[in-house]
Amino acid sequence: MIGLTIALAVLVGISLGLLGGGGSILTVPLLAYVAGMDAKQAIATSLLVVGVTSAIGAISHARAGQVQWRTGLIFGGAGMVGAYGGGYLARFIPGTFLLIGFAVMMIATAVAMLRGRKNIDAPEGGHRLPIPKIIAEGLVVGLVTGLVGAGGGFLVVPALALLGGLPMPVAVGTSLIVIALKSFAGFAGYLSSVQIDWTLAFGVTAAAVVGALVGARLTTKVNPDALRKGFGWFVLAMSSVILAREVHLNVGIAAAVLTAIAAAVTFACTRYPNYCPLRRLVGDSPVVSSVT
Repeated sequence: MIGLTIALAVLVGISLGLLGGGGSILTVPLLAYVAGMDAKQAIATSLLVVGVTSAIGAISHARAGQVQWRTGLIFGGAGMVGAYGGGYLARFIPGTFLLIGFAVMMIATAVAMLRGRKNIDAPEGGHRLPIPKIIAEGLVVGLVTGLVGAGGGFLVVPALALLGGLPMPVAVGTSLIVIALKSFAGFAGYLSSVQIDWTLAFGVTAAAVVGALVGARLTTKVNPDALRKGFGWFVLAMSSVILAREVHLNVGIAAAVLTAIAAAVTFACTRYPNYCPLRRLVGDSPVVSSVT
């Protein structure tokens, strides 16, 4: 299983490189159901993988001048406190509940990816940072990330764009700094109660990094909008699998059926938009995805 886990970790990295995020959404199920880790060990190891890959991804953005360090460090510092607290509190929560929470975050992430995010322009003129709001949201997002190992990017990017007044490309680059900081802090919080298989953790991390570098080179050859939507449907399908294993088989089947119905409706709306009353819900706006 170790060889299969490493090979699939490369694919996780490729998706991360192509989409700019999404690492934990695939890494936790990979570690839990393929590598055979328990829930807490899978979440903790995922935080290490996401932290390293995000830090490496942030380097290229920083070189391009797409990182706002002051905002990122304020948000990231608050996120680190929340993530460490979440990782520490996880010792008191059953692993099944953590995986159910992770499935909920998968659904929220998938919906965000399917709907897309409109580009948000930074306010003209000077923009005074609402530091209390940035710190408060950083704490909340960090707490969620530390507990379930997900929920970072799709919450961080709009927060940086709206609260920090950052242009979308800068918000994405800055979010990678934030995600790396709080992932490492959440990982540190888990270390007090979780035994890490360091050999496997470093192997998966290295494979994901290689995949992310390959994925970044493929971005110009793939339709990003189609890729984002396809990944969103895949994440929804994966959440059904987790719900089936951790809650009840019928719950997973119901979630899978709803996903199939939603996919069919979305396809019909895309194919025949003039006849679709739900066409406003179909994500056809430009998007820059940074989901972790």
